[in-house]
Amino acid sequence: MNIVIEFFVVTFKVLWAFVLAAARWLVRPKEKSVAGQVCLITGAGSGLGRLFALEFARRGALLVLWDINTQSNEETAGMVRHIYRDLEAADAAALQAGNGEEEILPHCNLQVFTYTCDVGKRENVYLTAERVRKEVGEVSVLVNNAGVVSGHHLLECPDELIERTMMVNCHAHFWTTKAFLPTMLEINHGHIVTVASSLGLFSTAGVEDYCASKFGVVGFHESLSHELKAAEKDGIKTTLVCPYLVDTGMFRGCRIRKEIEPFLPPLKPDYCVKQAMKAILTDQPMICTPRLMYIVTFMKSILPFEAVVCMYRFLGADKCMYPFIAQRKQATNNNEAKNGI
Repeated sequence: MNIVIEFFVVTFKVLWAFVLAAARWLVRPKEKSVAGQVCLITGAGSGLGRLFALEFARRGALLVLWDINTQSNEETAGMVRHIYRDLEAADAAALQAGNGEEEILPHCNLQVFTYTCDVGKRENVYLTAERVRKEVGEVSVLVNNAGVVSGHHLLECPDELIERTMMVNCHAHFWTTKAFLPTMLEINHGHIVTVASSLGLFSTAGVEDYCASKFGVVGFHESLSHELKAAEKDGIKTTLVCPYLVDTGMFRGCRIRKEIEPFLPPLKPDYCVKQAMKAILTDQPMICTPRLMYIVTFMKSILPFEAVVCMYRFLGADKCMYPFIAQRKQATNNNEAKNGI
């Protein structure tokens, strides 16, 4: 009898979850504040990582930037400092205008910290994380964004590049989370953001290592989310970010069917990050951009494999990475010829 009652309770909760999800579409939840909180972003030196840093800086978060490229990471830090100066100037202007009741303390003494870190190396991650705890403090928001792509067909891809893709795109999430999650658990507060890809939900030909790494990190994120729920640590939020092709240059040359491209163009990086920020600041568990990706994922889950193949071929998605791989191969050959290899 107890199981029958429990079944009806669960059914009600499932239906209620649908109602709440529909309500979020109609009434946008209020965004939470991250002012004064320590936000760590991996791969912050360029692309989406840089844009995430700028968005969090505009909201008064204290930034910790990780990247393997020291110079580009410092360039991002310079942009963040410029935003901080603007925030402080706005605070000063508000005080002079007599708006002293406004809360401006989170914009005081904001700093940005940069660390050169190869997230694909476990020891490097743990050592850098320890430095962050000593020099900055405990991390409240962890944005696992760093990613690489080899750009080779499977049989032409050196084993070292396959391992590198898996380490940076997937394994690094384990190391960074293990480094910063314990304190989040102690205080039951924090937010872990996993920047994955639509290629972590459905795949395409020619980028087996990249797809495998993104599928792996999606599985990691979902399992971690379930573990936090099972431990009743509701103060720790998680957000999975799965964008379609983003126009950052990472997959330059990737093409779908030309008749379809106008309806599904590469995403502008700014748009992608702004959508992700809305999801993060409203504690949304997952965000796919554009929304069409939800439909594609659903169809892939219910259709027979051969039907999925037909759909891919119609869209030109089955070989969309081939032009990108060809460009990477040509660039590599040109560099080898230039260097006399």
